[in-house]
Amino acid sequence: MSEENNDNKLNQDFAFSKKNYIFVAAGTGLCILGYILMSGGGSDDPAVFSEELFNTQRMYVAPLMILAGLGVVGWGILKKAE
Repeated sequence: MSEENNDNKLNQDFAFSKKNYIFVAAGTGLCILGYILMSGGGSDDPAVFSEELFNTQRMYVAPLMILAGLGVVGWGILKKAE
């Protein structure tokens, strides 16, 4: 009986529940993926301009993924533990 009470007390010491940590980890993963999608596209020769910098992936998809990741992290922090 006292062992059950100790387990409940240990679970109450955490600020967030398991779901909150999963949301925060998923949002962080989305942000990292967005930054990876945004990288690259440069030219090996500094004298040559590369139009690859302005493709759809780097201009729209990657920033939207980063914003979505930040939103998921915020949701994970603000979501009430059940």
